[in-house]
Amino acid sequence: MKLNIDKLRLKWKVFAFIFGFCTLLIMILWLFQTVFLDSFYRVVKILEVKKNVNIIANNIDNKNVSDLIASISGDGETYIEISSLEGTNVVSSSNTKYKISLQDKITMISKAKDSNNDFYQEIIDSPPEKPTGNKNFIGELPPINMPPQGLTENKNFVQELPPANMKPAQSLMYLKLVKNSSGKTIAVFINAVVSPLDATVKTLRYQLYLVTGIMLILSVLLALIIAKRISRPIEEINKSAKQLASGNYDIHFNGKGFLEISELSNTLNTAAVELNKAEALRRELLANISHDLRTPLSLIYSYAEMIHDFPDEITPDQTQVIMDETQRLKTLVNDVLDISKLESGMQRLSLSKYNFTYSVKTTTERIAELVKKNVYSISFVHDKEVFICADETKITQALYNLLINAINYTGEDKIITVRQIASNGIVKIEVTDTGDGITPENLPYIWDRYYKVDKKHKRAIIGTGLGLSIVKKVIELHGGNYGVESQVGSGSTFWFELKTDKLS
Repeated sequence: MKLNIDKLRLKWKVFAFIFGFCTLLIMILWLFQTVFLDSFYRVVKILEVKKNVNIIANNIDNKNVSDLIASISGDGETYIEISSLEGTNVVSSSNTKYKISLQDKITMISKAKDSNNDFYQEIIDSPPEKPTGNKNFIGELPPINMPPQGLTENKNFVQELPPANMKPAQSLMYLKLVKNSSGKTIAVFINAVVSPLDATVKTLRYQLYLVTGIMLILSVLLALIIAKRISRPIEEINKSAKQLASGNYDIHFNGKGFLEISELSNTLNTAAVELNKAEALRRELLANISHDLRTPLSLIYSYAEMIHDFPDEITPDQTQVIMDETQRLKTLVNDVLDISKLESGMQRLSLSKYNFTYSVKTTTERIAELVKKNVYSISFVHDKEVFICADETKITQALYNLLINAINYTGEDKIITVRQIASNGIVKIEVTDTGDGITPENLPYIWDRYYKVDKKHKRAIIGTGLGLSIVKKVIELHGGNYGVESQVGSGSTFWFELKTDKLS
């Protein structure tokens, strides 16, 4: 059965990745400590020999070069010799165990010259060591009458012979040709032993068995702890998010442990608060629209029933009420359709250049005439005529809605001022009323549909209550700015800005 990793829980995914990473590290450790150890050792040995040769070459004219050679060859496994190409002026290390034969030196110099290089190196198998006069040489028993050092008369002498399968040592013979201060070519020879690492590799292998077992156990424990620590807050957030999706907007997210989880928790808390507000606005919208629909329908039905029951007592006022309420219903339905089209992107702009100042003046005068009988005073203030390129119908609708909003909420003096300000290619329209004003905490929400500051829905004098939402969408479609400035007790100023035509 094929395992789908996308369906694994986060905890087990994290565990798998961490455990896999630890396993990969162990494999790399095995490779570098066993398989590649001999190769690395050779590379390091070659680099060390080259470094020593360069040090000697740089001090070829130094009178203390013999001391330098002695310090470099102090371990006894390195033979160093300095001589001229004719074989004179020899300076060499005191340990001659790995001395380079004359034939090898001649061959190395010849090969270096043939290849036009100032150096030559070669790794060769060293011949087995031959016993010397030293009676303590490994493999040869000392005389019977001379007990080994450290053994008593009651102890038997035990001599460990070298393994039969032990590989012979190899040596790195290196030559570098340098010129001294007299311009004479000098040869620097080094013969360094490259010891076999079979015993070292075997020791490391046993150590790695133990280290691998410990690392596997620790990696499993560490992977489980980290996976649980990472997944627990996410699982808790997931549970809370499911409650949020089911409609419980009062849920609170408590994400801790990591910065990203904490930020996610705060973001979801903010989303829950906003969804709660949106749900409250939705209920209020439905209640307010139901109220605005029910009132004219009730009036229409009541007057129609009266006309039906008393056909001989019909008056013009009764039929006017029916006509007015029908018109109000029509306007409400049209506004709802308009804002739905604007929000869905179905409404397209019909752009054209027109006299913006004249359009604003005409709309203001038309509204002023409409509410003149209710003693409203609407004035328009401007300093010059401005032309813009926009959809005149929709801009006029936006201005109309701002005027209707001002009429519904202006003060007892019923004074409304429309002001045009044009500068730097921008024209700004301000509609100022003298009402009660809006508190700062309510300002961000007044552009929402049917949002009421006092939360008590009242029937507008004229309009449908959707005006500010339509203003917002229309100005956004034109790429303009909009806003409101208000002080409690001093009225409000609603405004929007548009770009003027370049030639105006």
